[in-house]
Amino acid sequence: MNNKETFEKTKKLLKKHNQSHLLAFWEQLNASQRRNLLAQIEKLDFAEIDGWVADYVKKSAAAPVPVNFAPPPFYSLNPVGPGQKRKYNQAIELGRELISAGKVAAFVVAGGQGTRLGFDGPKGNFPISPVKNKTLFRIFAEIIAAVSEKYQTVCPWYIMTSPLNHDETKEIFRSNGYYGLNEKDVFIFQQGTLPSFNLDGKIFLADKDCIACSPDGHGGSLKALYKSGAIEDMKRRGVEFISYLQVDNPLINIFDPLFIGLHALDEAEMSSKAVIKTGPKERVGNFGLVDGRVTVVEYSDLPDELAEKQNPDGSSVFRLGSVAIHIINRTFVEKLNAGGFVLPLHRAVKEIPHIDQHGNFVEPDGPNSVKLESFVFDALPLASKSIILETLRSEEFAPVKNAAGVDSVESAKEMIVARGAAWLESAGAAVPRKPDSSVDCLIEIAPSFALEKDDIKTKLCKIPEIKPMDRVYLA
Repeated sequence: MNNKETFEKTKKLLKKHNQSHLLAFWEQLNASQRRNLLAQIEKLDFAEIDGWVADYVKKSAAAPVPVNFAPPPFYSLNPVGPGQKRKYNQAIELGRELISAGKVAAFVVAGGQGTRLGFDGPKGNFPISPVKNKTLFRIFAEIIAAVSEKYQTVCPWYIMTSPLNHDETKEIFRSNGYYGLNEKDVFIFQQGTLPSFNLDGKIFLADKDCIACSPDGHGGSLKALYKSGAIEDMKRRGVEFISYLQVDNPLINIFDPLFIGLHALDEAEMSSKAVIKTGPKERVGNFGLVDGRVTVVEYSDLPDELAEKQNPDGSSVFRLGSVAIHIINRTFVEKLNAGGFVLPLHRAVKEIPHIDQHGNFVEPDGPNSVKLESFVFDALPLASKSIILETLRSEEFAPVKNAAGVDSVESAKEMIVARGAAWLESAGAAVPRKPDSSVDCLIEIAPSFALEKDDIKTKLCKIPEIKPMDRVYLA
């Protein structure tokens, strides 16, 4: 088919699906730009897009909550009774064996930029540690290195970027010598994208020859793992379990033997950690059970009557909050992709720069578009079995989402210091505190020194004397 025939066929297709404007500047494009635009259009499934426009772009109703949404069973932070205590001990031993055998890989979703933090660049390159100003990427790399050393194994690291930061992320790792890790054990790949729409369902143009697209959400990670060759790489290495985390959580315990072990013992396919919510409407997903399957409903979609529903003891019925920490079987990802699965899409109204009908670049001063994305937790109901393990927020969840306030740079640094102080106090150290009980110094514990609280007692040669305003770094 020659170029003219391809153009006429594309023109007819776009008219049929009400997207003719994508060729509005055709006469102004050179041959290379025309080929580029046609290639982008060819990749679009317009029958599917018509459904998206009808179901998500032109509709703004919240996702319906299943009528039989019920509180799920979960493993509590501490074992209940001697039988469960034995199971926890068995799980820890199994988890350690699986890590030692190289059966567990780290997988970080790192497609986000640091824009909301006032930072220009990939969020993973944002400096967050309180004493040494280590970036999120460096913290994760040091955890992986420390685990590999502790268990005398190689823990491969898979990193999903987005088109926004892929090249820059690769350069960050290259220029930092992969933070001391072997380059062969760091697999960096891109997630997919979906077109962005105006509120009438028209696909935006980012330029006269370029469709405006946005990353397809962390749910796209399950496809990207497969399409990128990451899953095949895991299979070659003998990796069976994927430890999933998001890039903005510096407190993460990537290789938790208890979590890994319970997941394996119960023969689960995808499992989650949960924290007790700070309140009924905390901005985290809500765990529930639907037809025997673990399901997460977004905070914005959970009706007030369910969010505020209480048990007889006054506790919230739906008190378990999702913190984007999962163990996922490699074979589960393979199984999902073998069937050409599609996760549900979620609608978000965003500000998208674009080219208007006159070819002028528009930088919107308010929400002007609909971005569609999928969420990884929507794969949970597809798992044959899924467990939930409670974890302490103070030990493992310090999201860096905002420049200030809740879930901010400041709050994350405070939590890193507070956890370090608690670990030192558990070993007998006296940590100076202010009248409000907050820590009156800066403390940072390198993963090479301690991966968990119990490591402190074995590593400390002597109890340090810490004074107010001190900067304490243990490595």
